[in-house]
Amino acid sequence: MTRTVRFHQFGGPDVLRIEDVPIGAPGPGELLVRVDAIGLNRAETLFRGGHYIEPVKEFPARLGAEAAGVVESVGAGVTGFEPGRPVSVVPAFSMNDYGVYAERAIVPAAAVVARPDGLDAVGGAAVWMPYLTAYGALVEVGGMRAGDTVVLTAASSSVGLAAIRVANQVGARPIATTRTPAKRDRLRAAGAAEVIVTGEEDVVTRVRDLTGGRGAEFVFDAVAGPGVVDLARVVAPGGTLIEYGMLSGETTPYPGFQLGMPALNMRTYTVHETTADPERLRRAVAFVASGLRSGAFEPVVDRVFSLDEIVAAHRYLEAGDQVGKIVVTVGH
Repeated sequence: MTRTVRFHQFGGPDVLRIEDVPIGAPGPGELLVRVDAIGLNRAETLFRGGHYIEPVKEFPARLGAEAAGVVESVGAGVTGFEPGRPVSVVPAFSMNDYGVYAERAIVPAAAVVARPDGLDAVGGAAVWMPYLTAYGALVEVGGMRAGDTVVLTAASSSVGLAAIRVANQVGARPIATTRTPAKRDRLRAAGAAEVIVTGEEDVVTRVRDLTGGRGAEFVFDAVAGPGVVDLARVVAPGGTLIEYGMLSGETTPYPGFQLGMPALNMRTYTVHETTADPERLRRAVAFVASGLRSGAFEPVVDRVFSLDEIVAAHRYLEAGDQVGKIVVTVGH
């Protein structure tokens, strides 16, 4: 038996329960991991509330797709991992099939990466999803290059902060947006070339001013909803508006028709595009590990909770005041 977080109905954080659940042994292509730290993501609050892009198939349901720990046992056919190896679990599976909100978790070996030397469990649970998302969308899919400008919404999120550093790493220019001035200094310290406070400034005017009227080659948006029309106005000709989240919860139009059909590319992206493709994942892990070694990248952790505080951790996540990642540690 292992202590596992599950929920038996849709709802707010209070539906989460810590229960003793049989764990079993890893099957072919799987690993059993002792979980030491869990990285929280907004996808889990949506899944828990019944609003995620993938519906919950059955109750009780599990949660979690990002963690760090140590390999305890190896299933048939798995190579490259052995018991005692420090690892991280990256989001590469459905939470209908696996979940890492637990003291121990069985996960597919394809979703596990070796944890670089010097990266502890909290860092190992905080670094991969943000950087794999930012790298995969902007570099692997988008082809972002030196000299490009990228506008980042929800820039104080873990993905937004990672995107700032990824842009700087390839020589691009990150322009961060934030709702209030409270996070301006922290975004500048994180490497943003410019910070636009959307509650005080007009995004379209500021981006055009900052780019000499051309606009940005990329807009990397976590919000979606009707605001994409204004975001599309700041995309340079032939540029790309990438939607990787839907924080607004509202219907998202295709803005090209409202703007006179400009040369606008708009696409959705999830981290699974990178993690589910072995070659893309290999390149992404190499890119991120290189940045970690050089000091260009680092995990940004806002606050750490214990597993027993999982309800409070989800409340904090939903409040949206964090700068960086929320991590839950697991005692053994």
